[in-house]
Amino acid sequence: MRKRSIVIFASGSGSNVEKIAEYFADRSDVEISLILSNNPKAGVIERARRYHIPVLLFDRTGFYQTDQVTSLLQKQGVDLIVLAGFMWLMPVPLVQAFPNRIVNIHPALLPKFGGKGMYGHFVHEAVVGAGETESGITIHFVNEQYDEGQVIFQATCPVEPTDDAEAVARKVQVLEHRHYPRVVDEVLQRLDLQYEL
Repeated sequence: MRKRSIVIFASGSGSNVEKIAEYFADRSDVEISLILSNNPKAGVIERARRYHIPVLLFDRTGFYQTDQVTSLLQKQGVDLIVLAGFMWLMPVPLVQAFPNRIVNIHPALLPKFGGKGMYGHFVHEAVVGAGETESGITIHFVNEQYDEGQVIFQATCPVEPTDDAEAVARKVQVLEHRHYPRVVDEVLQRLDLQYEL
């Protein structure tokens, strides 16, 4: 069986990237072949170096006005694209080139608290501000709209009346690290079944 290839898009510190890299580190059937980032100062770059994963930086013009990234990923035979704290909307040609093969993690229970501008601390502040009693994570396929693709998995955590946005963020990050690598693996396994059919 050929080795499955994952590429990860990330804009920030890369803690989820590190958890995914740890999860697949001893696997001979899966490799993280590339990290792509739009942020030359992102902490994920140093994490990628520690795991000897190559990094490709790109800018907004190259991402949205050329097909360079889509072409590269098609040529590399990428099986799955994973978004881990990547803030830009996926270009339509990229989504169309990898249907149901791009996954994202959102730090809330979609469809609540999703959409443009709803990322990171903005999400947690909105959850607390709305008086929610629970929050969590949503892992979903990516389509042409922010946070509207088919849901794959959700997990919840309680929001206590005394919790501020930072407390909620810590609880949600625990869920991200616990579940995202495993769900990525499950999506890959489902792709394997499709290849075999």
